[in-house]
Formats: sequence, structure tokens, C-alpha cells
Amino acid sequence: MTSQYRRPIPSPSPEARPFWEGAREHRLALPYCPACAQFFWFPRPFCPRCFSWEVEWRPASGRGRVYSFAIQYRAQMPGFEDELPYLTALVDLDEGPRLMTNLVEVEPDPVSVRCDMPVEVVFADINDEISLPKFRPAAGGAR
Repeated sequence: MTSQYRRPIPSPSPEARPFWEGAREHRLALPYCPACAQFFWFPRPFCPRCFSWEVEWRPASGRGRVYSFAIQYRAQMPGFEDELPYLTALVDLDEGPRLMTNLVEVEPDPVSVRCDMPVEVVFADINDEISLPKFRPAAGGAR
């Protein structure tokens, strides 16, 4: 665990608490609607497709593909200066939802990252309560 984490720390809302509890245990969980059999993102108490209030939290594979990415050369907030440059990305999960995240374990260079690149989740423990899901290139490359 990082002893001097200087970046903003998420403050989970009641709707997102199951996501953060799963992340703390190094598992990716997503809201799921049994009525339309679809995962969705962002967390909310009802399904955004069919408006059912019967939402469950289910495990996700933690695998997906890069939809889009950006290389950050400037720190937009305090605490990120020591990580420059770093990668932010939108990842399309195999289950369907798209998450905003960081790409890690890959050079922040357009030659090293590409859209549609297979990725898998990893977790960065920042304190006893919060682990951040991030994504790295998937083992084995193409799927």
C-alpha cells in the first residue's frame, strides 16, 4: 500500500458502495439488471434501460478493450506530477459497460497503446478502504 498517497481519494456514494467494496477485495463488480439481463455503468438504484428497480451486483471478468485513450503530459490536479506522463482511457468491458480508468504497465506512447487493445483489470491499494481498478495490457495480447 502507498503510505503517502497525494492524489484525490474517491468518496463512494451509497449507490457505488458495492463497487468499492469489491475493488477493496480486488474483484470487479458491476450493477446488473435481471429484467433486461444487462450490466450497466454508472451505479444507480434503477436500470437505465428498462427502469427496473431490481438491480443486483454481479462479478465482472475484468477484461475489455481500449475504446479511447489520452496521454496526460500535464498534471491537472496536485499529486499527479510524479506520474507524468500517464495514460487515461475509456475501456469497453466484455460485459458491455464502458469505464473511465488509467492504463498501467504500458509506456505512455502512441506506439505502445492502441484502440481495441485487450486489457485486464489490476488493483492499486491506496489505503485500507480504497483500491483503484486500473487496466493493463492483457496477458497473451490478442483475444
